[in-house]
Amino acid sequence: MTRFDSIAIVDWSAGNDTGRQPRKDAVWVGSVLAGVAQEPVYLRNRVLAFEHLCDLIENELAAGGRLMIGFDFPFAYPHGFAEKLGIRDVFAVWDYFAQRLIDTPKSNNRFALAGQINALFPGDGPYWFNGLKHEIADLPRKKPVGPVHGQRERRRVEERAKGTFACWQMGGAGAVGGQVMTGMALLSKLRARFEGHIGVWPFEDPHAPVTFVEIWPSLIDRAVKTSGDPIKDRAQVRLLAQAFARLPQDRLAAMLDVETDAEGWILGTGFEEELLRAACH
Repeated sequence: MTRFDSIAIVDWSAGNDTGRQPRKDAVWVGSVLAGVAQEPVYLRNRVLAFEHLCDLIENELAAGGRLMIGFDFPFAYPHGFAEKLGIRDVFAVWDYFAQRLIDTPKSNNRFALAGQINALFPGDGPYWFNGLKHEIADLPRKKPVGPVHGQRERRRVEERAKGTFACWQMGGAGAVGGQVMTGMALLSKLRARFEGHIGVWPFEDPHAPVTFVEIWPSLIDRAVKTSGDPIKDRAQVRLLAQAFARLPQDRLAAMLDVETDAEGWILGTGFEEELLRAACH
């Protein structure tokens, strides 16, 4: 039972409110609902994004359909991180950020929080790049040389998916550190809001009414580059949602059946050409 009635793809952002005019580096949601491709939705901040996703889930549950939502940030850190926080369960890490992240449309405390977590590690700690003007204790502006914190740089799937960025980089080109923090906080709140209706792949059964999966739009980068869309994020969510929706049931089942571990996995890794063909269809 792997067929999904609807697919949604979320391009996440840890930045501040991006204004009324649709633009890059914002939150974008692309979807194929009940087999019908929808126009990508521009969401200028994470408050609006949470509300939009709640509406999306509520509507699908009311219709009795099954929904898969893909988010473009890591669902877990490399081995050893949770234990350093004094917890072991991946969802407890999500709750950790939901409880400590102060997030508003115009600002959040992700850089300060990174510094506080670094202080738990020996040496410099794994997080780096202070993107603010003022200094932050225990958060260096540049990546330390020869770190001694003992934390692995990447997950196994990131070593497989070339071009991905380490989740410790908090700012600069390609940085996903802030996306991970704000994204995990979002997922924690959605799981609490829809308790009993959400399964998180690969940590839980993907046959729940709503399944969360981790995705990486660059798996279909060639299709995005030839789309002609001036806003890359918009093209990514539209094409990737359509690609997953077009896949035969047995092929999506094969993607969900890959061998993973406690670090999670990016759905479609190892099946890049299939996804790319579906995106270009």
